[in-house]
Parts: sequence; structure tokens; C-alpha cells
Amino acid sequence: MSQITAGMVKELRDQTGAGMMDCKSALTETGGEMEAAVDWLRAKGLAKAAKKASRVASEGLVGIAVAENTGAVVEVNSETDFVARNEQFQDMVATIAAEAVKAGGDVETLKAMPYPGSDKSIADYVAAMVGTIGENMSVRRSACLTVNEGVVANYVHNQAKPSTGKIGVLVALESGGDAEALNAFGRQVAMHVAHSDPLALTPAELDPALVERERGVYAEQARDSGKPANIIDKMVEGRMKKFYQESVLLSQTFVIDGENTVEQAAKIAEKAVGAPVRITGFVRFKVGEGIEKEEEDFAAEVAKAASGG
Repeated sequence: MSQITAGMVKELRDQTGAGMMDCKSALTETGGEMEAAVDWLRAKGLAKAAKKASRVASEGLVGIAVAENTGAVVEVNSETDFVARNEQFQDMVATIAAEAVKAGGDVETLKAMPYPGSDKSIADYVAAMVGTIGENMSVRRSACLTVNEGVVANYVHNQAKPSTGKIGVLVALESGGDAEALNAFGRQVAMHVAHSDPLALTPAELDPALVERERGVYAEQARDSGKPANIIDKMVEGRMKKFYQESVLLSQTFVIDGENTVEQAAKIAEKAVGAPVRITGFVRFKVGEGIEKEEEDFAAEVAKAASGG
């Protein structure tokens, strides 16, 4: 049997996209024959996918779909951005997003639903795609917004193809006015959310623990100034007002005009819409946010595989 070198392992990985240890095992099993090793990996199918399941999937795409008065957003992760540029992966994300409209924002319900055109659930279809594409993938999260009367507008940033990209935003707007004008304004608000990343729609919807933490920091800063207690209270309230202006959607300066708050912009939009406009909710998904990513050292990975580690 020929010696399995790091170069051989890398060559097989480049050809197949399989993991380093899987490539080393394939070459070992086939006596170093490259073509036979490729076939060995192909024959493993989902067995290879099971090994991949421990790998961190922090890349991928966000998909968005809107049907009538409901909008849905999903995040489907992969290990590398290379897979996110794969058209087959993009189509899968768009399909899952369309199904998410029916799931009401519950990701477990979504994963249990049938994948269109197959005999598999969405979860099982994604698992099968792991074996086909060669990377760990997962449906990580989903959310929905619904309006009684109005529109759910959307915006996708860094778009890979229509309705899929790196940041996806939904904005719910209640209004009995012109739907086209309302949707146009809603898309602008969605673009604002993608850019400004607000924490909540209103101050009342902010996490109370976060508000108290901010207030405590500002109080400590104010006390260090040595000012009288009544001045300190005013300083804290002033800084909290600024915190709300920066963190709450309706209080943020609308990036589209740079002058009005988002709430004021909604009042201005009422003229074009022809009726009162009320923003009732938003959702913003960014690929990989909150996932602890592993920093990979490719040279160390090759050396470990070559040494049998």
C-alpha cells in the first residue's frame, strides 16, 4: 500500500469537498488509489453526512417568502460560503422559506413538514442534501409576521438569488390604504432595519434586564461626574433617551431621509398610501448571528490527518 501523504488528502478533499479525516480514511481503505477513494466517498452518502454533523455550520442563507397577509423568514446554515453560492442549495432555501409561511414561525413544525416534490420531511431532505453536497447543513430558525389589513413587506440584503441572501427582514404594516404604496414604504423600512439593526419596535418591548443594565451604567457614569443628585437623574434620563433613539425602531432616524424618525416617516407615508399607517412588527435575520464559529487552521488540519490524528 502506498504511503498516504498530506498532498493526497488535500487533492481528494479538493475533488470531493469531503472532510479531511474522511478523505484520509478513503485513501487508506483503497490503498491510495485516488479514483477508488472518490468512489468510496460517494458510496458513503449519508454515512459521510453523519460524520459531518459535528461540524459548525455558521454560513448559509436567509430565505424569505410572503403569501397574502403573512410573511416568513428562515435561516438555513452550511459550513462554508462556497455552498451558499451553490444554486441547488439556494433553491432548497427558497423552497423551505415558501413552506415556512404555513408553519407559523415554529421551526420544529417546519422541519416536520413534507418537502415539496419528495417523500421526505424537510429535515430529512436537508439531511439527504448533506450527503449530496458534502457539508453539514441545518434549518436553524424561522419566524412569521401576519397583518389583519395591510402588507408584510420584505428586503433581502446581499442577495444570492431572489428571496435569499445574507440578511432578511420582514416588516408588518397595518393599513387600509393603497397596497402598492404601502409595500413600497414597507420595503424602505425593511432596508432601514437591515442597516440599523434595532433591538425592538418600541421602548416597552425592550428586554427589561437590558434597560436596567444600561440605566445602571449611565448612573455610574453620572455619579463619577460629582454632580448633585438632581442633576445626575437628569443626566441618566438624557442618556436613556439617546439609548432609545438608537435602539428602538420607531425612534431611530430613518436612514432613507436622514431627518425624520421612522414613526414620523410612517405619518408622512400616509399621504401616498391614502390611509393611516401603523408599523406593528419586524423580524431581522442575519446569517450566523449568535453562532460561535470555529477558527480553522488548514495547515494544522492537514498535518493532523497525515499523522493519523
